Amino acid sequence: QVQLVESGGGLVQAGGSLRLSCVASGRTFVYNVMGWFRQAPGKEREIVAAISPGGGITYYTDSAKGRFTISRDNAKNTVYLHMSTLKPEDTAVYYCAKGPTGATISRFSRDYYTWGQGTQVTVSS
Repeated sequence: QVQLVESGGGLVQAGGSLRLSCVASGRTFVYNVMGWFRQAPGKEREIVAAISPGGGITYYTDSAKGRFTISRDNAKNTVYLHMSTLKPEDTAVYYCAKGPTGATISRFSRDYYTWGQGTQVTVSS
């Protein structure tokens, strides 16, 4: 069973940057799509970005395009989310998730079956 541990969240001013990391332990995740989701208070969990097993295919939600970059280092069992030009509306708990094998990326949380505990990102105005 894979365990996912996120880190890198914190408090940052609007316009700033953060890099989130997600380290996987246990079974490998190199054959799986990996995703970053977020959930703000009172809102549903939503996808932010996802990446194919080899890293060649990525998906970004519209609000993340041009500001966030997802990447992975399979040798280090780690997936990253670099976030720049942060806005107060990016404030949320960010979760790393393991998805299905293969290159087809899903943007639906129901297709991801292993989740980290989340890391809080707070963007002040």
